[in-house]
Amino acid sequence: MKQVVSTDRAPAAIGPYAQAVTLNGLIITSGQLPIDPATGAFPEGIQAQTRQSLTNVKAILEAAGSSMDKVVKTTVFLSDMNNFGAMNEVYATFFTEGSYPARSAVEVARLPKDALVEIEVTAAL
Repeated sequence: MKQVVSTDRAPAAIGPYAQAVTLNGLIITSGQLPIDPATGAFPEGIQAQTRQSLTNVKAILEAAGSSMDKVVKTTVFLSDMNNFGAMNEVYATFFTEGSYPARSAVEVARLPKDALVEIEVTAAL
């Protein structure tokens, strides 16, 4: 049965969607912008924004009883592919080397609130 996941340790949805849903042993997050849930603001720069987006993902996974080690697929949306290397440096610190998840990374024309990055994941529960 599908269940909605919600935590105040990640920013609330800014539209008609859930932070994440679980179904059949999986958790699928919505794209996480780099919004600090305590302040509602974005940090400066691609590395800080990547860190915040993944911190939000981690909080949602933990609220559902999962973890970053159980992530099987990520999608990274970048406003500028020139930020790929700097994003990658931070991204790698959230996962265990040798068991990285599958990933797609794409440049998009624009992200909500003019963010530099947005990240969504699928993980096992």
